[in-house]
Amino acid sequence: MKAVFLDADTLGNDVDLAPIEQVTDELVCYPRTRPAEVTERLQGFDTVLTNKVVLGREHFEACPGIRWVAVVATGVNNVDLEAARDHGVRVVNVLNYGRSTVAQHTLALMLALATRLLDYQRDVRQGRWGRSDMFCLMDHPIMELEGRTLGIVGYGDLGQGVAERARAFGMNILLGARPGQPAGEVDGYPRLPLAELLPKVDVLSLHCLLTKDTRHMIGAAELAQMKADALLINTSRGGLVDEQALANALRNGTIGGAGFDVLTEEPPRHGNPLLADDLPNLIVTPHSAWASREARQRIVGITAANLAGLRSGGDAHIVV
Repeated sequence: MKAVFLDADTLGNDVDLAPIEQVTDELVCYPRTRPAEVTERLQGFDTVLTNKVVLGREHFEACPGIRWVAVVATGVNNVDLEAARDHGVRVVNVLNYGRSTVAQHTLALMLALATRLLDYQRDVRQGRWGRSDMFCLMDHPIMELEGRTLGIVGYGDLGQGVAERARAFGMNILLGARPGQPAGEVDGYPRLPLAELLPKVDVLSLHCLLTKDTRHMIGAAELAQMKADALLINTSRGGLVDEQALANALRNGTIGGAGFDVLTEEPPRHGNPLLADDLPNLIVTPHSAWASREARQRIVGITAANLAGLRSGGDAHIVV
């Protein structure tokens, strides 16, 4: 197994790649790979590791020696799966590596928005507390999470981790059915159609993969169904939400706040509606929810296990 890692820097420089080296005969790592460099760098390898580098039909056609693709992430929207299938290429991805770190980040966004943490911190830095005529500031309304209803759309490993932690804050949990997903009950939680879920929740947290069915799953119509003080959290994929519609809702006060770790374009070189300076109670973080060192090292270990499974014909999490 001769493997090339096209964007090794995406895992950081503080992880140990030895587990992958041990299950491959050769591992060549490139820090980053530009689109024009992909085909050349695939030559002579049967295995490709990629996090965000796009692999399309043209790459499989130009490099018939490719047998395996290991995506060092959960989302596989950067690989043309139909083309991989047509060329007999097996594609594997990494599941269940980021439960702790993503759930932690999700709750951090939720708590910061509910307590208006950044607003009060800004007030202190601007000297407003020092000029106050009483001992505290109470200009920004604070939401207690206890007794509030959290809606979770996407109840996989990450959604389950968020539910566990939200219960510790005394929140009530409802699940939302993704487009095409049946309603019912899961783990004792009701799973409701979105139209029924949205008016009930105080916080909505998204944990779905981005597919043609979930793209812009939350748009202007859905935002209008939510409570005026509701919070929207997205630590999954930017394309799940119509970002312009959300920016409008924040400006108009038809939603209480939002915390996003993801945007449609990453990095947002061409701007984004959610990066405007005038949006109230909005926190945007740079797709960092997944990136604890512990989680990134788990990615290495799971990828190594996937590669060993492919090589031996044993267990691997095969997408195609």
